[in-house]
Amino acid sequence: MKAPQRIIAHFDLDSFFVSVEILNNPSLKDKPVIVGGRERGVVAACSYAARKFGIHSGMPSKKAFQLCPHLIVANGSRGEYSRYSRWVTQIIAAKAPLFEKASVDEFYIDLTGMEKFFNPLQWTIDLRQEIINETQLPISFGLASNKMMAKIATDEAKPNGYLQVPFGMEKEFLAPMPVNKIPGVGDHTYESLKSMGIYTIKDISERKIEELEERLGKWGVDLWHKSHGIHNGEVSQYHEAKSVSTENTFDENKTDVDFLMSELVRMVERIAYELRQDEKVAGCVAVKIRYPDFETTSRQTTIPYTCADDEIIPVAKELFKKLWKKGSPIRLLGVRLSELTNDAVQTNLFDDVERKTDLYKAIDNVKGRFGKASVKRASSN
Repeated sequence: MKAPQRIIAHFDLDSFFVSVEILNNPSLKDKPVIVGGRERGVVAACSYAARKFGIHSGMPSKKAFQLCPHLIVANGSRGEYSRYSRWVTQIIAAKAPLFEKASVDEFYIDLTGMEKFFNPLQWTIDLRQEIINETQLPISFGLASNKMMAKIATDEAKPNGYLQVPFGMEKEFLAPMPVNKIPGVGDHTYESLKSMGIYTIKDISERKIEELEERLGKWGVDLWHKSHGIHNGEVSQYHEAKSVSTENTFDENKTDVDFLMSELVRMVERIAYELRQDEKVAGCVAVKIRYPDFETTSRQTTIPYTCADDEIIPVAKELFKKLWKKGSPIRLLGVRLSELTNDAVQTNLFDDVERKTDLYKAIDNVKGRFGKASVKRASSN
């Protein structure tokens, strides 16, 4: 059976670090701004106004000031960068069937097969707009048949735009571009290619693959394939480092509310047990629902830090009731606990700390000896 045509979206938060600084200080808008050191440092990021002076990321700050003496150096709000990155991640995670977080400001989404249920381009446009509306961050995306093509399309769509490369048009799209548009072609390789009379991606595609292999080794073979728009990199499922979660895709779509509530309780018990084994507590609960047409939604709320089933279960149930389109069949149900910490200051968890702690220790000891399913609430049966 022939594999389905792949559909990959690449999202990039435009000048992410500078954009966050501008949101926190609107007076910086349209001014030449960099994030980075003043004298001995390098430019970590720069605004589009700064780029007009020839400034780019990775440039020594000293040189940047030579190009633009009135350059503004933003302080670098590390906590804010993390907050905005998590915010965008949560929006994408709530919607995307499969996504990879390549960096703090870059995401790949695999929509392969989803064209049966919706228009992938319109879906991606809508997701981009949702991110912009909620976070106010500028974001560009490319949509194509593989990760490399989607990334290049994103670069061409900047600033704050989007671009689709239709299937079968990859080679034609790439042809006029300089060879250093291919990800991985650095200054050294660029100079080597120019010494061979290769300036555009079309020039690479017209050379014999054997010649490129002889001159550049395996990298030459890889370049030849990329010049034809061929790239086989997979989108790797993103796993949030500071969360625990579980989800279940049902064999048959479910509408029985008693069954769904029972499943929700079972899931909370499972991941709360994992929390206690890691000696952590959680400050945020999320519930995720996916319907038969692959529409995926989630809802979350912050809670007092806890690892106790009986404190998390009512919150998860309430989130479910607010999220579920009552009577609609459910394909997948999931629960996630995040904002994890093992900070002793935040472990004053219970009304009766000692009694409840001893109870959970006893329950967990039984689970450790006889399996996680050996002790469970009646409501999870």
